[in-house]
Amino acid sequence: MKREDIAIAILRIEGTNCEAESHAAFASLGVQPRYLHLNQLRHGDVSLSQYHGLFIPGGFSAGDYVRAGAIFAARMKALLMDELRDFVEAGYPVVGICNGFQVLIELGLLPGLDGISEVPEAALSVNDSDRFECRPTLLRHDGRSPLTSRIPPGQTVLIPSAHMEGKLLLPRGEERRYLEDLAANHQILFRYVNDAGEPDGYPWNPNGSLQGIAGICNPAGNVMGMMPHPERAFHPWQQPDWGRGDGRAIFESIVDYIRAL
Repeated sequence: MKREDIAIAILRIEGTNCEAESHAAFASLGVQPRYLHLNQLRHGDVSLSQYHGLFIPGGFSAGDYVRAGAIFAARMKALLMDELRDFVEAGYPVVGICNGFQVLIELGLLPGLDGISEVPEAALSVNDSDRFECRPTLLRHDGRSPLTSRIPPGQTVLIPSAHMEGKLLLPRGEERRYLEDLAANHQILFRYVNDAGEPDGYPWNPNGSLQGIAGICNPAGNVMGMMPHPERAFHPWQQPDWGRGDGRAIFESIVDYIRAL
């Protein structure tokens, strides 16, 4: 598929606030990102079948009332869950960043060990610091997904984090089983690490997430969620040293995957 033929939906509602950076990142790679408000799906103006990828950006959708991402996810379930399920099962990519990751958890698309769940099987809870954490974070690429194929295994990348609720929690009493299955399936895509490339505590891990997990995918690898913001590290001038744009590789990997569908 040619780049110019690729249409990517950047889904938004009230409170999302990272759609412009995400749109700009995709546009710079020669594909066709399109803003899509959830109400357009409600009124039948468009459908997911018109797109080759779905991107849910960061922000504070619906004010993050109830739980972060919960209202956005509930509205998506009511409007397009069957269509979304078909989209995922057909192999199209679905990516959620920060608030988008929270939405994917609430939808039951992640971790997805046994397929799409009717109820959330994980949670992104309040940071251990009990405050909003906004800082550069080092991530080690530990998993395997076509959506991160441009990043070599084990490589450390610099991607900024900005969230209040990013601590990944798994069902109480079943953490070990979930972690083992996630690792066995190569679903733990990114871990927070220190400058030696090893998992560490605060501030390297900004939220206290289990085993430093910063991003995961489903077993098929076409649904990905991560708390740090690759759209804020797309260009070298967005980084502290002006010398690297580590987030670009994620967007390029998504485009590569779609072109090969």
